[in-house]
Amino acid sequence: MGFCIMPAPLSIVIPTLNAATTLADTTSALMEGVEMGLVRELVISDGGSSDETALAARELGAVWVAGPASRGGQLARGAQAATGPWLLFLHADTQLANGWAAAALAHMNTDPGQAAFFRLAFRSNASAARRVAAWANWRSSALGLPYGDQGLLISRVLYDGVGGFSDQKLMEDVDIARRLRGKLNPLRVEAFTSAARYEAGGWIRRGARNLTTLLLYGLGVPADKLARRYHGGD
Repeated sequence: MGFCIMPAPLSIVIPTLNAATTLADTTSALMEGVEMGLVRELVISDGGSSDETALAARELGAVWVAGPASRGGQLARGAQAATGPWLLFLHADTQLANGWAAAALAHMNTDPGQAAFFRLAFRSNASAARRVAAWANWRSSALGLPYGDQGLLISRVLYDGVGGFSDQKLMEDVDIARRLRGKLNPLRVEAFTSAARYEAGGWIRRGARNLTTLLLYGLGVPADKLARRYHGGD
């Protein structure tokens, strides 16, 4: 079953860059929303993929948007192309757990003035994965700073009201979360994200690097400078 436009409230926006190998699993997890009549369309906002991402998107019946590589810019372009009154922003390597559609619909029906995010989990059995996820979930709820790999469910009215995503290569999720302070609710469903970066770089090292990046951004270091530092060390 593919994605197609239908009279439903939710547009799902996924930014991609060479994501052909991950899209199938990510979108397969979204099918319960299609079957419920919740999903209006899937929007793939690409940043210049050189693999088969475009073909994968076409096979899914997705709306295709292309532009420069910049996660914030890609999310903004995807939102602009979306037609639903509700938006779900999701990373290409994140798979939502069973029950996400019912949780999303309940939120949409009861908290239209609030945005929502999912609980983070990693596709890993490592004990370090559980510790990092626990920290991320505490940070999200206590500090109101969920990251993009936890998804963002938000009404079009609220999204436009806070100015949408900024065109920046890093920390675009923290930037919009700051503007949504007091209007972010956790959903009791997990978003399983890839552990590849942590496994390649080391859980402690990668976690420390992410925390340092967040602190530097909070101190006013420009996002583009942090992006060069962050990706240059990969």
